Amino acid sequence: MEKNYSKYGYWYILPFFIIFIIFSIYPIYYTLYLSFTYYRGTGSPDWVGLRNYVWVLEDRKFYLSLANTIRIWGVNIVLQLGTALFLVMIFSDLKYKLKGLKMFRIIFYLPNLIAAASVAILFSQLLDKYYGVVNTMLLRFGIFDSINDVIGWLTEALYAQLSVSLIQTWMWFGNSFILFMASIQAVNKETIEASVIDGANRFQILTKIKLPLIKPILIYVGITSLIGGLQLFDVPYLLQDTGHANEALTTVIGYLFSHFSKQNYGYAAAIAFVLFVIIFIVSMFFLLVVNFDKVKAFSAKRQQERLEKKLNMEVK
Repeated sequence: MEKNYSKYGYWYILPFFIIFIIFSIYPIYYTLYLSFTYYRGTGSPDWVGLRNYVWVLEDRKFYLSLANTIRIWGVNIVLQLGTALFLVMIFSDLKYKLKGLKMFRIIFYLPNLIAAASVAILFSQLLDKYYGVVNTMLLRFGIFDSINDVIGWLTEALYAQLSVSLIQTWMWFGNSFILFMASIQAVNKETIEASVIDGANRFQILTKIKLPLIKPILIYVGITSLIGGLQLFDVPYLLQDTGHANEALTTVIGYLFSHFSKQNYGYAAAIAFVLFVIIFIVSMFFLLVVNFDKVKAFSAKRQQERLEKKLNMEVK
C-alpha cells in the first residue's frame, strides 16, 4: 500500500505561518485593541471605547497632516508617472531605437536604493537657504539680486512641500519606469509595427495600444503609489527645518509618530486605523474608476439576468 506523504508538506510551510502570525497578524490585532484604550506604556490599558476615534475625527491637526500628505503625494504621483511614461515612450519607440537601456535602468533605479536618511542629508545641503548649492547657483546666474531674496526651499511651506514632492519623484520614478518598460516589452511588436504602417502617430500608439495593454501594471503602480504616498514619513520628517515649514511637512504618519513618541499609544493606534480606512476607501474608489467599464458591464449583465428571471416566473 502506497504511503501518503502529502501531509508532511504542511510541516515545511508551518514556520512561515508561525512567523507571519507572530510578526504580522498579532501586531495588527494588538494595535486595533490599543486603539480602543488609553495606554501610556505602563500598567494595564484602560478601555475607552470609541473615544480615541472621536478625538481623531475632531482633531484639526490630523486633517492638516492629511492635507499635507495629499498635496505632497498629488504633485509627486503626477510627476513620477508622467516622467516614467515619457521615458518609456522614448525608449520603446521603434523609430528611435535607443541603445543602452540596461545602463539607463540602473541609473534611473539607483536613487531608490539610497537610504532615506542619506537622501535627506544630501538635499538639506543642496536646498539650504543661505549655504545650499541651489541658491548659490541661482545667485551666481543673477536670478536673485542678494542673499535676502533667495527662496527658502525648506523653510517656506509651499516650497518645502514642492521640494519633498520632487525628491520623492526623483527617488521613485525609476521603479515605475522599470515596471512600465517591462510590460511594454511584453507587448507584441508586430501589433505596434502594424499600427505604424497604418499611419498611427506616437501619441496614438501610446494611448490606443500600449497603455490599454499594460493597464494591469498601471493599476498596480497607481495603488502601490497611493498606499506609499499616504504612508509618507521619512523624507519630510528628516527635512524639517527650524522655519514655519515644519507644520507643512507634517504628514499623517509623522503626526502619528509624534503621539507615539509621547507614549500616547492608544491615540496613535487610532490614527493608524483611521488612515487604514482612508487608504482602503480611496483604493476601492480608484479600482472602481479604472475598471468602470467592467463594473458597468457586470451591472448590466446582472440586471438582464434579473429581468429574464422575472419574465420566466411570470410565464410559469
